[in-house]
Amino acid sequence: MKFKFFFLTTFLIFTTLFISCVSVQVKDNTVSTISSEIKKPKNIILLIGDGMGLSEVSTAIYYKDGNPNFDRFHTIGLSKTSSASDLITDSAAGATVFSTGVKTYNGAIGVDKDTIAVPTIAEQLSKRGLATGIIATSSIQHATPASFYAHVKSRRMYEEITEFAPNSGINFFAGGGLKFFKNRKDGKDLLEEMRAKGYDVITDQLPTTPSKNNELILLAEDGMPKMSDGRGDFLPNATKLALEKLSKNEKGFFLMVEGSQIDWGGHDNDADYLIGELLDFDKTLGVALDFAKQNGETLIIVTADHETGGFTLASDGSDYNKIKPSFSTPGHSATMVPVFAEGPGATLFNGIYESNEIYHKMMELLKK
Repeated sequence: MKFKFFFLTTFLIFTTLFISCVSVQVKDNTVSTISSEIKKPKNIILLIGDGMGLSEVSTAIYYKDGNPNFDRFHTIGLSKTSSASDLITDSAAGATVFSTGVKTYNGAIGVDKDTIAVPTIAEQLSKRGLATGIIATSSIQHATPASFYAHVKSRRMYEEITEFAPNSGINFFAGGGLKFFKNRKDGKDLLEEMRAKGYDVITDQLPTTPSKNNELILLAEDGMPKMSDGRGDFLPNATKLALEKLSKNEKGFFLMVEGSQIDWGGHDNDADYLIGELLDFDKTLGVALDFAKQNGETLIIVTADHETGGFTLASDGSDYNKIKPSFSTPGHSATMVPVFAEGPGATLFNGIYESNEIYHKMMELLKK
């Protein structure tokens, strides 16, 4: 009898300790386990290398002078990227899964498979008083950035996507897409509407210091120029500017930064284009990592919506000391993509999981 009592008491104590240390969340047939001992971040920077698989990441090792910033991460996982409609996702469904946690059909922007709008992480955090920002080297109406503030049934609805911007609550936009604000079929001048909502609208050059107001920075009619066409340090400098601005919010911030044109180089099967964009993205990682190291309350997550081009770093024939980049498709591939994490909560991103788990992990970490 004493032995049974001892066993029962020991079991109850162990169970109580286990439950007190771990909370389990089940959503959309996925399970996220969050330890109470894990330090939670105040801020999250999500950097998306559109079309960036492991071979694309590897170019930073072989083509960059000096050590790549990817080497500074201590947590690495793998994400399974299929959408609700296809084994191979597109950027719209691939980004919507990060912004909403919902697997949807290819082409969807911020809506589920039934075209019903789903609140984005940026919208939810903005309502809680956190600052939010979106940066891209595409237009801000392109699939990935649009998925964080708009809700439309098709990624090609650029003018409709733009109409969400004035009331989005996003504090900082930077990228291209000027023409969708002013040269519209409906005749609306959405730049004036943005100003009426309190935004500073900047269309000439990237400022060196942030404004006290919300900012809409549009430096191209559509997508930004390629690195090879003189884009310069727009992406790292815009990231630095956004961090200076958003970090002033005492409640915290969420910033999404996209290296959009890694994907475009993959679609073009142009290795020089892809590598130039990847190295620019790696430089931007350095800005984010330096900020997080100094700040101490910021989680950085780096991943991709999918891989593009079936890109490989093959040998040049039988010469194993010479790399000859090659492609197997002008489209996307089904390969898993890497997830890098650094900062408070980073260890949650170890392992292999569905892409929508990234959203659930972020939201759990930022839960009040």
